[in-house]
Amino acid sequence: MNNAHTTPLYVVVLAAGQGKRMNSALPKVLQPLAAKPLLEHVLQAAQPLDPDKVIVVYGHGGEAVQACFEGRKLTWAHQAEQKGTGHALAQALPHLSAQGIVLVLYGDVPLLQTHTLEQLIQPARDALVLLTQQIPEPGGYGRILRDEQRRVVGIREEKDASPQEKQIQEVNTGIMAMPAVHLSKWLERLTCANAQGEYYLTDIVASAVADGVAVRAVQPAHDWEALGVNDKRQLAQLEAIWQRQQAESLLCRGVTLADPERLTVRGTVTCGRDVMLDVGVILEGDVTLEEGVSIGPYCVLRNCTIGAGTVVHAYTHIEGARLGPDNRVGPYARIRPGTITQQAVHLGNFVEVKNCTIDQATKANHLTYLGDSSLGARVNVGAGTITCNYDGVNKHRTQIGDDVFIGSDTQLVAPVTVESGATIGAGSTIVRTAPAAQLTLSRSRQQTIPHWKRPLKK
Repeated sequence: MNNAHTTPLYVVVLAAGQGKRMNSALPKVLQPLAAKPLLEHVLQAAQPLDPDKVIVVYGHGGEAVQACFEGRKLTWAHQAEQKGTGHALAQALPHLSAQGIVLVLYGDVPLLQTHTLEQLIQPARDALVLLTQQIPEPGGYGRILRDEQRRVVGIREEKDASPQEKQIQEVNTGIMAMPAVHLSKWLERLTCANAQGEYYLTDIVASAVADGVAVRAVQPAHDWEALGVNDKRQLAQLEAIWQRQQAESLLCRGVTLADPERLTVRGTVTCGRDVMLDVGVILEGDVTLEEGVSIGPYCVLRNCTIGAGTVVHAYTHIEGARLGPDNRVGPYARIRPGTITQQAVHLGNFVEVKNCTIDQATKANHLTYLGDSSLGARVNVGAGTITCNYDGVNKHRTQIGDDVFIGSDTQLVAPVTVESGATIGAGSTIVRTAPAAQLTLSRSRQQTIPHWKRPLKK
């Protein structure tokens, strides 16, 4: 939705609450959902609306909240004392124009969808628009009051509601949109003459009715969209909802999930056809899985691209890497940032690779560390091989040409070059260039000590 050349849109996010029930030093709106702060989810839902200004009303933990979003195009309004939602919105007034639409969101309601917000904005040029829900057991929520013509005439908070009003199942979510021109006078009319001694934003409904401004109600597409977070239990419930929605999205795109309930997505996933994810897989950051990729159980993939047809076996960690097509990786491998592989590379169990380029058909099948290295094509790296890339101060690169064979238990002390076609004998420590197409080894003479006896335990 683009507001260019149309009515200005101001998004106000109320995010000043302390969140005592979280029992955490972290401000409530910074509590993580899918590895992102709750407030981040709210801002991302509003971003496609192309608002002219986003104002965040902050309070408790304000410095931490502002620091978390440093560099973002946000306007900050401070609520020094928490005197209710009406008082919170009033702190944003100096940053609003008298023309346009004001959309009020909450920093602890993270699952709202953009298309639901669009439904609120479209009629809000000349009406107060509320997001309401039907809840069978509405305890704790403000109830929507309607007249005989089913028009909204007010909202009654739970603590102020009569027994009859408490039977109403249509509830207020707190999310609303309205013409900015009315907001200042409506907020001025608020009083704290209620059970909680606070300035309720919901009381502006009565002002709208009194002023002859239409009050409309819209409902979210999904029941879970307007759920808020007050404690860790509710946070866990929303995490489960979020993860289920991510799983549903992947299933709709043709991904095979061994168990949709045992997948964790903490970022953005791009998938080709016929991708398979086994149980316990965690996807973080920006992950691209090309056609025919298979990820084994309990793998962690973070900010990486996995090429078509590649198989990643169980308990493998891949971060900041780009793997080529038809690779075989793991189980129990760790592929670290800066690693780029070409076609048909094999990196097996207990192999760690960091900041390496590896050409096609090269294999390191077990118990190996490759760091800051360039490996050519068709290299065979034996078990127990280590590139000694760090001298205690600086990192150095190892250069390995095509068709090299490296025997088991070899140490390559960087900076060092192994030229194409070279063979390194097992158990060698290589500190100088190994010439092309020759055998290089460094090995002490084997000895047998006659008459030697093992020590006995005293």
